[in-house]
Amino acid sequence: MNATEKAYKGIGMEGFIAKWYATNTGKNLNDFKELAQRIHRELAPGSRVLEVAPGPGYFAIELAKLGRYELTGLDISHTFVQIAQKNARSSGVEIDFRQGNASQMPFADNTFDFLICRAAFKNFSEPQKAVSEMSRVLRPAGRLLLIDLRRDATPQDTDREVERMGMTGVSSILTKLTFRLMLLKRAYTKKELEQFFYNAPFRSFQVKEDLIGLEVYAVK
Repeated sequence: MNATEKAYKGIGMEGFIAKWYATNTGKNLNDFKELAQRIHRELAPGSRVLEVAPGPGYFAIELAKLGRYELTGLDISHTFVQIAQKNARSSGVEIDFRQGNASQMPFADNTFDFLICRAAFKNFSEPQKAVSEMSRVLRPAGRLLLIDLRRDATPQDTDREVERMGMTGVSSILTKLTFRLMLLKRAYTKKELEQFFYNAPFRSFQVKEDLIGLEVYAVK
């Protein structure tokens, strides 16, 4: 598989679809700000941080505002890379956003101190390779946080999550349908996600569940 050849499930996030997603998620940045604060408290100054599938770049930008880090974002979508670069410039922060495949990362071994992947893992065509690549590019004792939807979340719970995001009208309807018809079907259960990490070179990991999602915290 080439670095950008069908590395994702379903319709690619390019063009109008990517711009629509960026506009809607950008209306409420509180979740990105809260997550950035959480990660900031765990990082030493100067840490090298990789976000896999950053999309419009909102999380990385919020983290860049909080401290002196070397931030890189890797996304399969050309449109998202362009949007993220523009957003970073507008925010006055420096982040290396580039295009690439999560299962064939263009980075040397032992490069990053921390890696985060939020709301994207379920879309990867080669999830086991992606997890192994995440371990490879982390330094010894490097840490990973993976956040995603869980397949056994109910449609009612995901509907409430969309409402919590503040979406209304057509955007709310389209997002709820996307959860029901695509995202829930692609997502993994806790047991399935654990298996990927059992088969990858991480020293330890823990998977936690919440109302609609899963969090994996792993150490190389």
